[in-house]
Amino acid sequence: MKQQLLRLLSLHEGEEQREITLEKVKANISFKGSNLWILVCAIIIASVGLNVNSGAVIIGAMLISPLMGPIVGAGFALGMYDFPLLKRSLRNLLTATFISLASSSLYFLLSPFKSAQSELLARTAPNIYDIVIAFFGGLVGVIAITRVEKGNPIPGVAIATALMPPLCTAGFGLATGNIRFFLGALFLYTINCVFICIATVAIVKYLRYPSVSNVNEQHQRQVKYLLTFLTILLVLPAGYFAFSLYREQQFKQRAAQFIENEFERKGIVIVYQKTKYAASGSTIELAFLKKNYSAAEKDTLQRLLSGYELSNTRLIIDDNSLNNLDKFRDDLLNEVRKRDEALDDKDKRMAQLEQRLVSNSFDDKKLSSEVMALFPDIVSSSIAYHNFTGKDTTQRIPVFIYESRKKLSASDKGKLQEWLKARLNQRSVDVLSR
Repeated sequence: MKQQLLRLLSLHEGEEQREITLEKVKANISFKGSNLWILVCAIIIASVGLNVNSGAVIIGAMLISPLMGPIVGAGFALGMYDFPLLKRSLRNLLTATFISLASSSLYFLLSPFKSAQSELLARTAPNIYDIVIAFFGGLVGVIAITRVEKGNPIPGVAIATALMPPLCTAGFGLATGNIRFFLGALFLYTINCVFICIATVAIVKYLRYPSVSNVNEQHQRQVKYLLTFLTILLVLPAGYFAFSLYREQQFKQRAAQFIENEFERKGIVIVYQKTKYAASGSTIELAFLKKNYSAAEKDTLQRLLSGYELSNTRLIIDDNSLNNLDKFRDDLLNEVRKRDEALDDKDKRMAQLEQRLVSNSFDDKKLSSEVMALFPDIVSSSIAYHNFTGKDTTQRIPVFIYESRKKLSASDKGKLQEWLKARLNQRSVDVLSR
């Protein structure tokens, strides 16, 4: 039974020749030529994805990122006690990290969008779960590297371990001067690098890759102490962050239960609520539509918080919400009234303009047909008011202009002028031939 279980869990079946695996690992360590170009392009793509909050773009950047190469190389070097390979891997990892930070910082300096989106904020507060993801993701990645058939795990490992987004977030922190973002993202990046490396060492030891040289027990102990120290150094703060996250989630759940039981189920309409968690003391701030609480009632509600395990929480009730609502309603009604008055005034002015337009115009078509019936030689005509301005006076006189087949006699022209004065009820009409 034991032998069957060992065969079932064995990683030796389907294992690639170790020389070939090591050659591939060493080839992916260096950052020059195509690897460097791919790294910079991946950094810019990831930065754009974080900037516009696009998960698909960030995933694409992680898939093409070559950052895992020197981390896996460092893991193989530690597992085989190959210290020259370790130095080379760490040197290239530092180079890649510096280039990535510089590229992302430059992008965010030039980008007009400086607000932190949710995809970016998710990389600023690592916890113990990020360690678990990095370690097991690293295990899968190294196992896939040592296989003859690589299969599908490699793309999934690139996405799960997420080396690229934390570096870009750190670049955002540098570009915007946000030290908290920079340190939080750099801590997440360090967690990923170290635990991928530790996972690689574990697989190399399990597969019994030979040491490159005879290493004394002291050097072996030094490597073990280093890995243990790094593990503790990263696990402790990550565990603290995870515990803080757990406490915050517990606070939110208890606060929601308190609000539901003490207010919502009693039919009290909440128009504003804000919960804020802090280790030193949390707060629940509420405002209601039509409910004001006395000082005694507030004290009673404050004491009820301990029953929900919220003894370190202060309840704040805004008593002015009803007054503020009435004021808002009055302001809104005043604004509507002012707008109605403005519309009425506009309608009055339009009516005045229309009246003036009517008083200043004539029915040209009807008048022309009457003129042509009385004076057949006239073929077209036009009439309009004209202002004649003198030195001290201005006269407003209608002017009739006509076009005829032949020139009208003085008698006919006089008759036309007299007829127009009577027809238009005007004291004076100028008649002109075109």
